[in-house]
Amino acid sequence: MNADSLPQVDIYTDGACSGNPGPGGWAAILLYKGHQRELSGGEPVTTNQRMELRAAIEGLKALKRPARVRLHSDSAYLVNAFRQSWVRRWQANGWRTAAKQPVANQDLWQELLRAMEAHQVEWVKVTGHADDEWNNRADALARAAIPKAPGAAEHPGKGVEQHE
Repeated sequence: MNADSLPQVDIYTDGACSGNPGPGGWAAILLYKGHQRELSGGEPVTTNQRMELRAAIEGLKALKRPARVRLHSDSAYLVNAFRQSWVRRWQANGWRTAAKQPVANQDLWQELLRAMEAHQVEWVKVTGHADDEWNNRADALARAAIPKAPGAAEHPGKGVEQHE
């Protein structure tokens, strides 16, 4: 399929953690031709980096057909892994860093690569906690999705929430 014939979708993602590690939340906002879909979820014990990765994975997995995707994130870890070819080097080195250490979060990096296969993804670095409406919305959704401590009131962000 010709790249120009693919639909253009913007995805804004964010991850949040209360403690690192600790309970965390993620969010993805999909924007296509004036339509908006919000996804969010949380995990009881995780890291901020894992939530950033999970947000990108879930956003891409929510697409129903191949697309040209501009994936916007305030995570330098996530964006630079592709823009600076870290992922390609990790793969070539058997999922080892330049220091010969195992790559952190390899399971999620591999899941993200699988989620990207059907799409043409452009990675866009946005400034966190600035004046970007969609990044701020993703941040608010991710923070709201952080599970509360055991015994606290049930939080609506547990699992996966979808808002259209």
